Amino acid sequence: SDLLSKKIGGPSVYPPQPPGVQEATYGTVEWKASTGEDRYRRGLYTFAKRTAPYAMSSNFDAPGGDICVAQREVSNTPLQALAMLNDTVIFEAAQALGKIMVKQSGNVPERVGILFQRCLGRPPTTEESTQLQQFLADQIQRCQTGKLDATALAGPGDGDINQRAAWTALARTLFNLDEALTKG
Repeated sequence: SDLLSKKIGGPSVYPPQPPGVQEATYGTVEWKASTGEDRYRRGLYTFAKRTAPYAMSSNFDAPGGDICVAQREVSNTPLQALAMLNDTVIFEAAQALGKIMVKQSGNVPERVGILFQRCLGRPPTTEESTQLQQFLADQIQRCQTGKLDATALAGPGDGDINQRAAWTALARTLFNLDEALTKG
C-alpha cells in the first residue's frame, strides 16, 4: 500500500489499538497511537511490554517477552481473520491501495492482476481473476445502491468514491487470504 515507513532506528512506536486494550493491559503506560510516518513502522519498532504484548502480535502467535521461544507456534483462528478485517492499520492500508488502484492505468482485469500481484506476490489464475472482477463489480453496485457506505469504506480522497470503496473492499479481501499472511 506504500504506507510502510523505511525509517531505521529510533524510539518505540504505538500503532493504533482497539479502544480499551491499552487501559486493560498497559496500566500506567499511555498508549497514544503514533501519527505520521511512525504510524506505519515495522513491527520491530512497536512498543512491547513483557507481560502484555501488542494485541495484533498476540493474535498472530508472537511469543511473549517473558519466556524464550526457539520456534514460534503457528495457528489459524477466527480472531486473526477479524483482526485482518477490522484492525485500523490494515484498514488504512486497504484504503491506500484502493486509492492507488483507482489511479492505476489499465482495464479492470489488468488492475485486478496488479493488485493481486502486490498483495500475494504472484499473478492470479484465470479463475481467481474472474472471481475478483465479479467481486469488484458487486462491490461497486452495492456502493451505488447504498448497501455499502462508500464514504466510510473509501475514506478521504479524490476520485469516484464508489470505485475507491470497491477497490478498498477488494484489497481487504486479498489481505485476508491465508496466502497473504506470513506466519511463523
